[in-house]
Amino acid sequence: MGSESYEEAIAALSKLLSDKADLGSVAAAKIKQITAELEAAADSTQFDPVKRLETGFLHFKKEKFDKNPDLYGALAKGQSPKFLVFACSDSRVCPSHILNFQPGEAFIVRNIASMVPPYDKKKYSGAGAAIEYAVLHLKVENIVVIGHSCCGGIKGLMSIPDDGTTASDFIEQWVSICTPAKTKVKSEQNELSFSEQCTNCEKVIYIFCLV
Repeated sequence: MGSESYEEAIAALSKLLSDKADLGSVAAAKIKQITAELEAAADSTQFDPVKRLETGFLHFKKEKFDKNPDLYGALAKGQSPKFLVFACSDSRVCPSHILNFQPGEAFIVRNIASMVPPYDKKKYSGAGAAIEYAVLHLKVENIVVIGHSCCGGIKGLMSIPDDGTTASDFIEQWVSICTPAKTKVKSEQNELSFSEQCTNCEKVIYIFCLV
């Protein structure tokens, strides 16, 4: 019985009800009960964000922290990263994974589209503070800006209407930091598809961020 397929079980039930129509109401009640049990089972297998964080931390503690006491003991006393890295917030392109950074190696700033905003004490103080802290206090020797393909931030920049209409409170204002890159691509490569323009903007945008 346990090896029966779903189709076989349904066929057997259909035959039974065909032979004994008076069991219809009983079958309906049983099916309702089974449906409720299946729904409960499905709910129990749904993603549990708290459990995911718990298991992730326990894995880190067991496989990394407990196995490298000297490293983490030294890091508890201070950090001396060699890199300041600007990277995108995109969940698919974590710089620690892509570049295999170990704890203490890189001071990382992540934001939409890996933007490095111009100096401005009022508008972009978060990015400015990160740069200032990394350079003045941590004495980082290398500053790296990492872009990536299929970037939603760049797509958002390229999608902003010419009249400046915005659909959100913060996103368009933020990515507009690199409007000169969008303007260059639109003016020089207007014959290309939107997707191709986005790809090319991803390649040149950081020239404009850093000048």
